Amino acid sequence: MIPRTMFRSSLVALLTLVVLAAAAPAAKAQSEQQKLVAASEKTFSNFLRDPDMTWFQQRLGRAKAVLIAPEIVKAGFIFGGSGGRALLVARDPRTGKWVGPAFYTLATASVGFQAGVAVSETITLVMTDKGMNSLLASTFKMGGDASVAAGPVGAGAKSDIVADLVAFSRSKGVYGGLNLDGTIVKTSDDWNAAYYGRKVLPPDILVRASVHSAGAAKLLAEITKAAGPR
Repeated sequence: MIPRTMFRSSLVALLTLVVLAAAAPAAKAQSEQQKLVAASEKTFSNFLRDPDMTWFQQRLGRAKAVLIAPEIVKAGFIFGGSGGRALLVARDPRTGKWVGPAFYTLATASVGFQAGVAVSETITLVMTDKGMNSLLASTFKMGGDASVAAGPVGAGAKSDIVADLVAFSRSKGVYGGLNLDGTIVKTSDDWNAAYYGRKVLPPDILVRASVHSAGAAKLLAEITKAAGPR
């Protein structure tokens, strides 16, 4: 017969292993999410420093939210598509402070000649309430639920654009407009839950601001400084 003290010790050890095993995936997800936050900081800084991005820089303060995708991969031959992960930060209309992030996935399908693999980083300014409300849904289609336009750069930076979403891209060090029409945007519920330690929806993060993460403090501070007071 196993002594009671030995049984209790074995039980405690077993429970500890179970807890650690359950926590491992969450810890990995947290690490991946923080990598995305760090990559988003770099992407935002790159766009902010470029002298050809005056339209983006001047309209940032009018944006209701900013969707950053540090890496959109486009690949395929004949039938192809593109996709990647993104995060969204938004300005709290009550306080003027920027809150978030909420995590999303982006995916689009296309038909046509495509050879090889192309990688781009994108930033999309959310300019209207309609655009913001669309992003608060679990899934929406750019160009369908909310209009999207390619952001002007360089000589076209003075162009006046009327759209719910205005998207910019950078590929191999070259900045340019990007048409994300048809892109499916979905909330990444598992990443949001892992990052904040409990199940949360985009409105909890971006509207009610009921959860926060110290890991996003630098990104939010940079966007706050660049966007200025409203």
